[in-house]
Amino acid sequence: MKAEQLDNATPELWQSLPNAPGVYLMKASDGSVIYVGKANRLRTRVRSYFGEAGKPKLAIESRDKSTSALTSQMMRYVTEVDYIVTETEVEALILENNLIKAHQPRYNVKLKDDKRYPYLRVTTNEPFPRIHIT
Repeated sequence: MKAEQLDNATPELWQSLPNAPGVYLMKASDGSVIYVGKANRLRTRVRSYFGEAGKPKLAIESRDKSTSALTSQMMRYVTEVDYIVTETEVEALILENNLIKAHQPRYNVKLKDDKRYPYLRVTTNEPFPRIHIT
């Protein structure tokens, strides 16, 4: 769904989304992926980010306590939503994890893996082996 569609979202637009498991990608105006999410039902999950008029839900305007400040901030930048339908929820979970690792979206906090593990090198050709962190 492109920006024009999101700006003029109609019930028909939401109904056109599949009611199947999958992954959705929220993109900023420059095309960068800012959030990757998994859904058991894509239509319901993607629709939950938008209010009655089809506009993004913002925490300030919403009485819905589930709209967090971080989600509200993210929705200010969303101009496009893409989705990938999967056969099963497990497939969606694996795909979500892979896409988060590949795109490193700004608003995905939990599954980002930015850890670097140190390697140890042990010298074996010396009378007293040494350990080096590389």
